[in-house]
Amino acid sequence: MTLTLRKILAFLMASALAFGFMHHLVPGTSLYNFERLHIFLFNLCSGGTILLHYSQPGRQVTWTTTLFILFSLAFALCAFFDLYLPSVILALVLAILVESVRIKRFSVLPAGIFRAAEPVSFKFHQASLLCLSSGLVISALVMVNNTWLHLVSFPKLKLDTFFLGFSFPLSLITMSVMFSFMKGDFSRNLRWLKNTAFWTVNLGVIIFFGFILYEKLAAQVIVTWILFAAVVLIYYLYQNLGRTVQQKRFLTSGMFFLWYTAITGIIYIALHFTPNFSDQHSKWLLRMHSFAALYGWNLSGLAVICRSHDFPIRLNDRLIITIHWLTAIVLAPLGTYWAPAAPAALGGYLIVLYMMLFSRTADKYQGRE
Repeated sequence: MTLTLRKILAFLMASALAFGFMHHLVPGTSLYNFERLHIFLFNLCSGGTILLHYSQPGRQVTWTTTLFILFSLAFALCAFFDLYLPSVILALVLAILVESVRIKRFSVLPAGIFRAAEPVSFKFHQASLLCLSSGLVISALVMVNNTWLHLVSFPKLKLDTFFLGFSFPLSLITMSVMFSFMKGDFSRNLRWLKNTAFWTVNLGVIIFFGFILYEKLAAQVIVTWILFAAVVLIYYLYQNLGRTVQQKRFLTSGMFFLWYTAITGIIYIALHFTPNFSDQHSKWLLRMHSFAALYGWNLSGLAVICRSHDFPIRLNDRLIITIHWLTAIVLAPLGTYWAPAAPAALGGYLIVLYMMLFSRTADKYQGRE
């Protein structure tokens, strides 16, 4: 990945977190949904761009990637200002861009996902692109329905629900990278376990999303436990089959972030069954869950993908992982409620971004000594 693209991505990612604290500075925040910028700038603009760039050959930025950056940024701004007609058009254009990359990388029909012999890393990669393009199309349909047609009425069927819709492709591409480092495709049993993990994750999230729309809390708890079991299986496979490379430390840290999001998600849903439950009183737990998902798990995978051609990188792994956890788990959630913690969270986040995206590669570093 070129230095210019990494600078653009660092700016977008930093802006995403900054908008998460904007309610401390802008009065009358009920008029502005900064949550959309907070989520879309990270998941769609930054994560989607990284996914498209990673899915195309070479390190240079293609026109497809450039257009995706521009149109996704325009989509985020239009959605923020409630300009739904251009948002619908932009979502469909973005979906076409993603599909053009997927078809060129794989095929028109996603037949490879259903082939037993297809490497699971390829399946996760294609599923990631499919999830992103379908999420964009569904978001366009949601805006058309909610703004003009009003054919379907679900309280949860709204644009802001696509925190999950645009976050899931990033999880899938990270898992694709993890499975690409694994050995053991020669074993039928290991192939079966890998495919089981793939289908459990994908079908589980689709079913879970359906239960969110229908507000079936008990079913959400069951599916969340199943997804947690799939995450444990993937962790087991990765720890035992993954090659010992520098990336493994960051991806393992990311897996623990994913465990944390699963546990906090289960607790949050379970709280709905307690007497005197209030969304307002439990919102802090949802904040902890979402920050760990976006700026913990997703960032771990995206940072590794951004430097995929540069490893090994000259940096202190333990230090950056420690700062990363402190920022995503403590400072960022705290900063949404207590303004003085927001600059500390942003500062820690900038340190993590700088170390991961701009640290020198080991060969360049050694050449200057």
